[in-house]
Amino acid sequence: MRLCICLVLLSFILCTRAEKPLLVRGGQFVRDAVGGAWDMFRAYQDMREANYKGADKYFHARGNYDAAQRGPGGAWAAKVISDAREKWQSDVSGRGAEDTRADQEANEWGRSGRDPNRYRPAGLPSKY
Repeated sequence: MRLCICLVLLSFILCTRAEKPLLVRGGQFVRDAVGGAWDMFRAYQDMREANYKGADKYFHARGNYDAAQRGPGGAWAAKVISDAREKWQSDVSGRGAEDTRADQEANEWGRSGRDPNRYRPAGLPSKY
């Protein structure tokens, strides 16, 4: 029993001496996740507004890139949203596995911090 109490007290001491307290890190993760979800939504809205043939992979990569730049919470949100969308798309919409694979490749490319312009189609307005 005493050992257990000592371990709990030691854990509290280490947490309070950590660079950022656990609660602050948790709050930052949530803030990054919400911001990342917003980045994904903004990329989706831009894709709908642009309505440009062949640009969907660019918007996938850009949304994931913007979200991941916020930190671990943003990258987590981007992965969850991307995976859910691709699952829905492959199950419900009937698009092929090849399209889903290509979308996921663009998602991972952006989430890993690489330049989303790799997927930018020629002629896409500079607004995007």
